[in-house]
Parts: sequence; C-alpha cells; structure tokens
Amino acid sequence: MAKTKQLFGTDGIRGVAGEYPLDAPTVFAFGVALGEWCLANAAGKPAPEVLIGMDTRESGPWLAALVAAGLARQGVRARFAGLITTPGVAYLTRRDDFVAGVMISASHNPYLDNGLKVFDHSGFKLPDIQESELELRILALCEQGLKSSSLELVVDGGLDDEYIDFLASTFTGSLDGMPLALDCANGAASHLAPELFTRLGASVAAYGCAPNGRNINKDCGALHVGALQQQVLATGARAGVAFDGDADRAIFVAASGRIVDGDAVLYLAGRALHRAGRLPGDVVVSTVMSNIGLERALRAEGIAMVRTPVGDKYVLEEMLRREAALGGEQSGHVIFRQYATTGDGLLTALRVFETMRETGLGLDELCAELVIYPQILVNIQIRNKRPLAELTAVNEEIRAVENAFGDGGRVLVRFSGTEPLARVMVEGPEQSLVDAAAHRIAAAIEKELA
Repeated sequence: MAKTKQLFGTDGIRGVAGEYPLDAPTVFAFGVALGEWCLANAAGKPAPEVLIGMDTRESGPWLAALVAAGLARQGVRARFAGLITTPGVAYLTRRDDFVAGVMISASHNPYLDNGLKVFDHSGFKLPDIQESELELRILALCEQGLKSSSLELVVDGGLDDEYIDFLASTFTGSLDGMPLALDCANGAASHLAPELFTRLGASVAAYGCAPNGRNINKDCGALHVGALQQQVLATGARAGVAFDGDADRAIFVAASGRIVDGDAVLYLAGRALHRAGRLPGDVVVSTVMSNIGLERALRAEGIAMVRTPVGDKYVLEEMLRREAALGGEQSGHVIFRQYATTGDGLLTALRVFETMRETGLGLDELCAELVIYPQILVNIQIRNKRPLAELTAVNEEIRAVENAFGDGGRVLVRFSGTEPLARVMVEGPEQSLVDAAAHRIAAAIEKELA
C-alpha cells in the first residue's frame, strides 16, 4: 500500500507559487518524472506529447516553462494551450493524441497560490496509486539535486477553439435571447464563457473578464456571488452563473437572487434525467458535504443518493463503478458523464440553461421542492494534522451534537487535502443550534491543534 502522500492532495499538487512544493527544482522534477511516466505509458509512440494549460495567475507561464523543460529532458514534447479551463485540458487530452495533460491552476484559491493537476489520456485524473508512484520519483529526483531549467512556450491558439466547439455541439437549438449574467472570476473562463453563450444566442452580460494576473477569484467568482446577485436583480436576467478560477465549478443565481449551488444543480438535473429515462440505476453520486435536504428531495423523486469523500475524482470513481450519469459536489463541481470526465462549469451551465429552456421554468421554480437544511462550514487554521480518533474532546463534542440532532442533522469533521485547515460541517433543524454546535466543535479542535 502506498504511503501517505506529501505532494499530492485531493486535487493535484498545490501551494504558494515559488515556495515548496511549487519551487523551481520541484516543479522541474515533476516535469521530468511525468516525462518518464509518459514514456512508460505511451504505447510505443515515438514522440509522445503532453498538453499544458493554465489559468490567469501571474505564476502560470513560468511554472508551465519548468514543466515543459522537465518533459523535454525525457524527450517528451509539450503543447501549450495557454489560458484554458481545467475541464478543457481534460477534454483535449482524451480527444487528441496526448499521453497526459497538465493544468496549472489553484482553482478557487487566491492568485499567490497555484497548482499542478494531471490527467492521463483517458481524461481522468491520476488515481491515488499512480500519484503516489509519481510523487516518489519527484522526491527522488529532488534528493539527487537535479538542476532545473525552463523552456519557452508558444501558445497553440486552436486548442481552446476546439474545446468551445465541443461544448457548443452538446447544445441543440438556441437560447433565444435568454438574458444571462456571467461572472468569470477573472479566470480561465474570461474569454471562453462569453463567446460560448453568445454563440448559442443568449443575451450576455459578462463580469470578471479582465484578468491581470492577480485578480483571479478576488471578490468575484463562485466563492463570492454577492456581486452577481446584484447584477441579476438589477438587469432582470433570467439567471446568473459564477465560475471559479479554472471554471471546473459553477454556482448559479436565480432571477429572485436565490443562490443555486451544486446540490441544487444535482437535484434539478437528476430529476430531469430521471424523468427522461436517462438516469441509470436511478442514482446520483455526491459527497459527504451535500445537504441532507438534497438526499431527501431526491428520494422523493425515486432517486438514491450515494456519498463519497470530498473531491470530484472520488465522485467520478464511484460514478464509473455504478455506471452513473450524474454526480458532483455542493461546491459546484458537477460531472455529466455522457460528456465529461471531470467537473465542468461551462458544461454544467449549458445543462442548467437547457433544462430552463425545455421546461419554460426558472431556477426558482425548478428548485422549489428542494428544502435545504440549515448548515454551516467552519474552517480552523491548524499547525499539524492528527488522526481524528486521537482527539478525545473533539469526539465528545461530535457525539453530543449527533445525539441531540438525531436523524434531523449531520456532523462532518475532516482535514483539507490542499490547505492547513480542519473543516467542521454541521447540519440541523435550526440555524442557531447548528451555529452553536459547529463552533463548540471548532473550539475543541482549536484547543488541540491550532
């Protein structure tokens, strides 16, 4: 069994750009190790290629240059898509003749952070065992004192066009002038989303489309939807959608200003697929973070909900195991398996707007039967991680809350896979009780780990 990983978290390697593990020697070693992996998995191809894409962070170009140089050291060529979404890299990697794809992004994090996400030719993120093997090789190369270098890259301008053409091909008909508000988070969707939805006939008002390398996710995008709510209400848009920095997630705003998150999307999309007879096994896959209200609303429609650990790659693994068509996360990562191998904010928006057009209903009406239980998520900065089972006081608080709420609530405590944080999620019958319970558990964690 592989050891606990040091570099790879729940979504690739992530950290502050320029600092370990995203310092020049480690990133170059990553490129070399990935090059070796590609040669071993290239099925005899004489000139294997890897696709590299990035979001709008100022650190993206030099990180891409280091990865490309590491690949070149092994005789593996890099093709550079430039600014593109994470799901765009996943799609192009499996659509074209690439052995692997690398997306340089830290998703919803601030611009100082960045990350390295790896896809194999199938468009799937590498399974844990392969990440562990790749990591061991990276660490070994670093110990050898490998001298880093960089390689100047030229953007292949046709790759993002190929991705947009694919997305448009999944949508039949037209949006018929539907007024939409888009918040592109000053990220990877900045030039792609307005083009896509305008092409499909929507009347588009786009925001967060002026990236400068440092404003990605800053007071905009999927984690900051307040401005989008105001725009939807002010302009009379039928709906609004906010993407995160690499556009693998989408959060919606209804005409009333109601926030429609990933849970609500799973509900409305799951119901639509179920009623159309296109939901194999009558199952939707979600994570431990999804609201208990989603589970109950789906059950009322004859749909079972299966939970996985947090991370869209774990959702996908369960979807493949069950041959499920739909899965995702409350955070807005939604996987439509007919079309994609990962969460795709642009694709999710297409499916949501398609449902609105076909039913003639707005998001308020489509989500009317979904009752969300009061929920709170508290993040606690920690110095070190210890197994939860060792935290006696924390477990006592958790048991007390679970006994008090019974079947009417849930408690989830976990460590972040990408940041030095402990996360406490509590659901229950009343917001005040939920808030108090979460903060008691958080205080116990803080006392032991902060």
